[in-house]
Amino acid sequence: MSDEPASLARISLAAVRHNVQLLRGCAGRAEMMAVVKADGYGHGAVPVARAALAAGATWLGTATIDEALRLRAAGIDAPVLSWLNGPGADWATALAHRIDLSASDVALLEEIGRAAVRGGSPARVHLKADTGLGRGGCPLTEWPALVDAALKGAADGTLEVAGLWSHLGSADDPRDPRCLAQLELFREVTGFAERAGVRGAVRHLANSAATLALPEAAFDLVRPGIAVYGLWPDEPLTDADLRPAMSLRARLAQVKQVPAGQGVSYGHDYRTARGGRLGLVPLGYADGVPRAAGNAVPVWVSGAPHRIAGRVCMDQFMLDLGDSAAAAGDEVVLFGAGLDGEPTLADWVRRLGTITNEIVVRIGGRVTRVYTDEP
Repeated sequence: MSDEPASLARISLAAVRHNVQLLRGCAGRAEMMAVVKADGYGHGAVPVARAALAAGATWLGTATIDEALRLRAAGIDAPVLSWLNGPGADWATALAHRIDLSASDVALLEEIGRAAVRGGSPARVHLKADTGLGRGGCPLTEWPALVDAALKGAADGTLEVAGLWSHLGSADDPRDPRCLAQLELFREVTGFAERAGVRGAVRHLANSAATLALPEAAFDLVRPGIAVYGLWPDEPLTDADLRPAMSLRARLAQVKQVPAGQGVSYGHDYRTARGGRLGLVPLGYADGVPRAAGNAVPVWVSGAPHRIAGRVCMDQFMLDLGDSAAAAGDEVVLFGAGLDGEPTLADWVRRLGTITNEIVVRIGGRVTRVYTDEP
């Protein structure tokens, strides 16, 4: 048996650096923001941020101020944008730590401006337009008022318009006609802001898929998220050599002999077709293994696939090992890069009808992260 923990997510920082370099090459003259929200999509925000910056990223992106502050606490000094904060957020702390902030309406912009007055230095803001996603962002009818309020704040020294941005509505297919329509709208809203007097703001629209497959969306800054980690949300759009950074592994906690017809796990949704061996894996939905993976997803044991048998429980699931010689302590690979035939996250996505993002961000805190510079 190994000294490794019972379950671990092995994170290849070499893969992160490779992916960032590939994305930088696709971005042309645009700079790159590596999105490290949700603890780096479950990979660890601080190690990923450092690897991304070493490979050529110049910005970092987070959803919340707290996520951005954790980067600063780790000594990371690169520009950071935090974009998902509502009224009453801790603007003062964010501004004291030189964190850029997003604003989508006049009231929020004015609140940030008041915090900047109290802090004694202007707030760097990115004005977000809703060009068609229908989620966050300023409605186009209110865009002139937001731009005007930002320019007034710039004139009185409380605000600096550091960015103009929006979000594509199809995360995995930037050639979707709706995304192409958004691209034209983005050109219009940024052009309006520039004609009104906004100067020097970075324009950013491109997510992972657009960075890889829609070069005209690069503008001044690209904003890839899931591709930094070597993944597509589901099916690849290009043959880009993305390298998955995470593999999820555990060790068999028990192996036992059972007869034919043995019911397995809650509800006995699975029964053994013949006598054989069952293996217990100490990972469950509390650790990020989807409950829907029961009876659906294969994992890798001793060089062979074995389907999860029965329902995934909170802390564990079972494998029907059949005649395998696997023993307690042997390694189980839930997913990896697929280089040795093991299942990949793409295999999980196809069987579960989800996206890779949802699986990796749910890998829980009980799973030890181990970082390596191996590919």
